[in-house]
Amino acid sequence: MKLVDQSVKRPVGVVMIVLAIIALGIISVRNLAIDLLPEIDLPIAVVAVNYPDAAPEEVEKQVSQPIESALGSIQGIQSIQTQSQTGSALVVMMFDTGTDLDNALLEVRESVDQVKGFLPESAGEPSVLRFNPNQLPIIQVGISGDSLAQLQSIAEDQVVPQFERQAGVASVSVEGGQEREIRLELDQAKLTEYGLSPQQIMQTLSQVNQSGSAGTVAKGDKDLQIRIDAEYTSIDDISETILQTAQGATIHVEDVATVIDTFADSGTTLVNGEESVVLSVMKQSDGNTVDVSNNILSSIDELNETLTGDVELDVVLDTSTFIKQSISSVIQNMVIGGIFALLILLLFLKSFRATLVVGVSIPIAIVATFTLLYFTGGTLNVLTMGGLALGLGMMVDSSIVILENIISYRQKGYSMVDAAKKGASELAPAVIASTTTTLVVFLPIVFVEGIASELFAPLAMTVAFSLIASLVVSITLIPMLSSKLLTKAMEDNGRRYWFDQLLNRFNKGYERALRKVMKFRKTTIFTSLFLIIASLALTPFIGTEFIPEGDQGQLTVNVETPVGTTEEKTKEVTDQVNERLAEFQNVIDVSYVSIGGSGNGLMGGSANQASYTIQLVGVDDRDQSTEEVSQAISNNLEGIVGADITVSEVGAAISAGDPIQVQLNGPEHEVLQELADQVLTEIATIDGVHNPTTSVSETQSQLNITVDNEVAAQYGLTEQEVMTQVQLSFTGQTVMQYREDGDEMDVRITYPEESQDTISDLETLLILNQQGSQIPLETIATFEQTQAAASLTRENQQAQVNITTGVSGSDLGTVSAAIETKLSNMNLPEDYTYTIGGQAEDMLEAFSDLALALVLSIFLVYAVMAIQFENFLFPFVIMFSMPATVVGVIGGLFITNTPLSITAFIGVIMLAGIVVNNAIVLVDYINILRGRGMGRYEAIIEAGVSRMRPILMTTLTTILAMVPLAMGLGEGAEMQAPMAIVVIFGLTVSSIFTLLLIPVIYTLFDDLTKKMQGKSKKKKVKTS
Repeated sequence: MKLVDQSVKRPVGVVMIVLAIIALGIISVRNLAIDLLPEIDLPIAVVAVNYPDAAPEEVEKQVSQPIESALGSIQGIQSIQTQSQTGSALVVMMFDTGTDLDNALLEVRESVDQVKGFLPESAGEPSVLRFNPNQLPIIQVGISGDSLAQLQSIAEDQVVPQFERQAGVASVSVEGGQEREIRLELDQAKLTEYGLSPQQIMQTLSQVNQSGSAGTVAKGDKDLQIRIDAEYTSIDDISETILQTAQGATIHVEDVATVIDTFADSGTTLVNGEESVVLSVMKQSDGNTVDVSNNILSSIDELNETLTGDVELDVVLDTSTFIKQSISSVIQNMVIGGIFALLILLLFLKSFRATLVVGVSIPIAIVATFTLLYFTGGTLNVLTMGGLALGLGMMVDSSIVILENIISYRQKGYSMVDAAKKGASELAPAVIASTTTTLVVFLPIVFVEGIASELFAPLAMTVAFSLIASLVVSITLIPMLSSKLLTKAMEDNGRRYWFDQLLNRFNKGYERALRKVMKFRKTTIFTSLFLIIASLALTPFIGTEFIPEGDQGQLTVNVETPVGTTEEKTKEVTDQVNERLAEFQNVIDVSYVSIGGSGNGLMGGSANQASYTIQLVGVDDRDQSTEEVSQAISNNLEGIVGADITVSEVGAAISAGDPIQVQLNGPEHEVLQELADQVLTEIATIDGVHNPTTSVSETQSQLNITVDNEVAAQYGLTEQEVMTQVQLSFTGQTVMQYREDGDEMDVRITYPEESQDTISDLETLLILNQQGSQIPLETIATFEQTQAAASLTRENQQAQVNITTGVSGSDLGTVSAAIETKLSNMNLPEDYTYTIGGQAEDMLEAFSDLALALVLSIFLVYAVMAIQFENFLFPFVIMFSMPATVVGVIGGLFITNTPLSITAFIGVIMLAGIVVNNAIVLVDYINILRGRGMGRYEAIIEAGVSRMRPILMTTLTTILAMVPLAMGLGEGAEMQAPMAIVVIFGLTVSSIFTLLLIPVIYTLFDDLTKKMQGKSKKKKVKTS
């Protein structure tokens, strides 16, 4: 090959190119973004609307249904799901894969704007958001001190601005603390005495508290701007606001209301049992998690030096810690794997120089990969680094084959330069073919849609880049270095004589085995078939899962008391939870709880809910895994009565759903609720089902008020007027914003709490009509106490109930299949259906996509070999090394008790390109020997024995380089372990079959070819 000749002739040019690549790689790796996983862009949009104090039925009827109807005509929507709960609505739109979400969001906003005018006046502004599982807080910071009000002020005025100035920070949210609120408690007796209504007070306040411009006035040769400033400057101004009575008298607000400077109810946050303010930092979509975290940590140090008193900032949760530990673990595994590979080379080559020649291809390939990643917009994450670790052993394969052939020419007496040229040129086509077969298996992954593509396209690119770089190194740098450094490669001074003896014995044993299988060809074929079938029989015992979760050391504990429970009562339950958690203080690093807070950030929180975020100590400092700690805490909290408590691990945000989600659909919510209870009872008995819950498991007592429109009209009232006054009396209303010292606070009108306690207070509530008369509510309305669901769900404009469950002690596929069996045996009423979603659905879709990718990969491998050999038969012979891989894959998963996951499936696809490499080298050399005039049988024996060394070297370096990864050493290694296990066991078994089965298949097809050629000659003789 010309490239080989040029690299040997121009060593200086090769060295300079290598140095340039190294320099570019160093620059690139310093600028590459670091993250846990590749950015996942799920085509999901969300519309969130707050409808304060409205019951779920009203939220569904007046907010959710109008919005979902308006969105139904948008193209590309796969499903629309709405969740209506007290005070808020959430509409989730799942779009078809490949949809341009930016354009889709514009259409969503246009559709929402069209229906916005028909929503209730008290409903908030709809928020249209892009859903991104990666857009979770990357770091949470707690501010502790004596005064929560002071902490709130410090957070908003000093800390948040400092954090938001940092590069890569998108937003900072504040939870906890105390926000000032001006509350006007109305005196109903005084209002009656003066003949005023709350609406009149609200109107007066909003009109008075204003400022504006009124043109200009001349003063000499200048114009002065006229500005009327009527904004309130003190709370006394609010108290002294003038009101006009119906009789024309003048009074002040303080005559009919008590003005109270207080704090709004905003929930409670506790960090390690102490009340604190917690800030959650979100990064920009293209932000570097580790860099953003480091910037925030630096800001914390600066702020702690400037803040006075007992105020202190502490990190509650830092996701970058796990990322850094995971990347560090992968690098450590790469180093260990690289050392293993080099030791194998040293053992076989018996020369430090020869080992150096091959070993130099590893760092150069890695550095070149970093450069290519940078220019293609990739990131350094667990999967791309894992791809490098997986490809580490394969990086030296091409170099080993080339170097081995160069050394064989040196042993025949060729000079260093001639040996380098001939040895590299002779096997360069085979090396290119074997590398190409490995590369093409990743092409279909790039075109696969869904999560599988989002996650593993970057891994595929990383492995492909590293292999391309190593291929170029093998046919350029290796020949050049060999022509300069292999001066003493042929000297044998007795070193490692024991290994030579061992290798000779192995070669002789292999030769005997090869002669035997060539003699008993049918027995060999049937034995191989038996082993493949036997391994397939183990499939039901393996199980399946979506993707292995890394042990991030994070837990969430959700506490839910009955709907309607006060925050004080919920806090009593959390006090019990805190006491139980204290028993785990040896494994808990930080515990952060939010009581009645902001919920998930899209739908408002509730006083009956509390959410814990728990950070465990490092893996090295505890004996239990996160799953085991989660189970132990869950068991410990079971004794707490009066609340539903669920404990779960925090994993990588890969799927938008729970592990298993059973979706029941039908016309009526009441029927669905009954069916959900039946399903819950059925699946609760299945092994592996953990914390099953339904979306309607919680009900709330509610008092329905039915206004008699005929009677109300007689008093001059409409239903809307009645509802408005009832809402004002029991929930209050914000009428304006009051500014003081640069801070804005709400001014709310409400009634004293003691007038809102009982049903009697509601029944005797006086409703004011336009004539100034007051009518008791019970005169114009009836009351009925009922039980209703706390949350209502719909999908595609049909009622829905979701039953969700975690998985513990079993695998996702087994539990999902058991649930499917249970559901199929249930007799659902007509028009009522079920589907299984969540991660179980994502797993099946991913497996389907990857199975298609595997089929395409196998075809591409065959096509590449057919092009290389210019023959359809020899590639077909080589392909017989693939079925044997099944034995290793299934056997490896079974032996290590590892479920088949997406990462394991990717390992299978990788094997499709790897396992044929040894067969390519073997068959290619058989053909070379036969081309030199050697008989078929002798050529097979000679090729098998002479190619044994490079095959052993390439196989052992690939396998041993992956062993640390397969063992799951360090944080975050759990994700790549199944992939490494599949490759190790699959390649090991496949190599054995390649060395023994492929020669047999070769002879069978060669015999078949001769028969076909013989028949063809006979026909020609007869016809002639």
